[in-house]
Amino acid sequence: MSLNAGDTAWVLASAALVMLMTPGLAFFYGGMVRSKSVLNMLMLNFISLAVITVLWALFGFSLSFGNDVGGGLLGNLDWAGLTEGVGKLAGFGTDENPWPGADALPVLAFAMFQLMFAIITPALISGAIADRAKFWSWVVFLVLWGTVVYFPVAHWVFSFDGFIGADASGGWIANDLKALDFAGGTAVHINAGAAALALAIILGKRKGWPKETPRPHNVPFVLLGASLLWFGWYGFNAGSALAASDTAALAFTNTTVATAAAVLGWLITEQLKFGKPTTLGAASGAVAGLVAITPACGYVDIWGALAIGVIAGVVCALAVALKFKLGLDDSLDVVGIHLVGGLIGTILIGFFSNLDVNTASLGDNGLLYGGGFTQLGRQIVAAGAVLVYSFVLTLVIGLLIKATIGFRVSEEAEVIGIDEAEHKETAYDFGGFGGGSSSEAARPATKTSADTLEGSKA
Repeated sequence: MSLNAGDTAWVLASAALVMLMTPGLAFFYGGMVRSKSVLNMLMLNFISLAVITVLWALFGFSLSFGNDVGGGLLGNLDWAGLTEGVGKLAGFGTDENPWPGADALPVLAFAMFQLMFAIITPALISGAIADRAKFWSWVVFLVLWGTVVYFPVAHWVFSFDGFIGADASGGWIANDLKALDFAGGTAVHINAGAAALALAIILGKRKGWPKETPRPHNVPFVLLGASLLWFGWYGFNAGSALAASDTAALAFTNTTVATAAAVLGWLITEQLKFGKPTTLGAASGAVAGLVAITPACGYVDIWGALAIGVIAGVVCALAVALKFKLGLDDSLDVVGIHLVGGLIGTILIGFFSNLDVNTASLGDNGLLYGGGFTQLGRQIVAAGAVLVYSFVLTLVIGLLIKATIGFRVSEEAEVIGIDEAEHKETAYDFGGFGGGSSSEAARPATKTSADTLEGSKA
């Protein structure tokens, strides 16, 4: 194998794009919370960049992509510290496994690209517990969850036999089950969504919810964050081709088409149910489409991308309102968008997978392309396994933190403002009010995506 400079440049640029998604997510989430808790929300996202990076360098990459220690469940520690990656190349480059091609990537370029996935996945979870989580408890959660949930699941899904080295062995979903996940529908979105469900249950409802549903303090922040996410998602999806190739172009195109379709699907749903399309709905619809197309973007044609986008826009728009009926305070609709959207995209591969657009696919055609139920069954097993594993392990981790150092701020801190209580700061200076509750009462009513769909029931 020889180094491919163009592919290396593409992967490093894609890694930078995915890194930008975490600050983008911080703005997306930060705009939806109250002004007195926006800094805490930003910090829950931003700290993931620091914590997960250190874990990844020490042992996370090795547990995710090291040689399997048995059963396709976890990698070994041969790559701990990343020192073994210096000067090493990675890539299949064989007739049996042609992706990403005969030319190779530096192992460290691949490691940095995958790091950005590891960073944003737990950051996604934070939206479910907005307005009520202790900062240092969240940091402990990041360490534990990254180690026992994300790193093993990344090994299952992303670690292909022979990629890091000729004799390298990887995870069971990628190699034994042969479920398809181009860029992280299972490892990222179902994983984060299931964890968000568990933490929302453990931390409980915000004070006064749902009768007093906090309104987003800055909708332009939300749209800015969604736009940054959309921009960075091209690195997320097209970068997962690991080559500047036709597959990258396919993933880029499908990402654009599906996201646009999801925006329209969400807004039409709002119009039909409540008579008004909302800015927050457009932003949420875009994220739902991005989530759903993530696992499928390299395996479906344009028609499949359109269908996945529309379905995600409509179904996720309806799903976010269910939290009121279920009594689940998923603050920023992580379950409704990431878990539901991840399930939609992962399972619909079983219907829309088309080998004509990706001859290097290790799976089969979907049901609508003559492949029968084989690939659909694989997708369901993969989605279910990740969902159950993440939910159960997150429950254990969350309950452990709650029972020891506590996970939720005091009621007083929640009322006065979590920013001041946790960080001794406020985001805005409202003429001496300091961003506390005094300024909230005078703020115009702006509804969240779930509030919009639920209407007066909230």
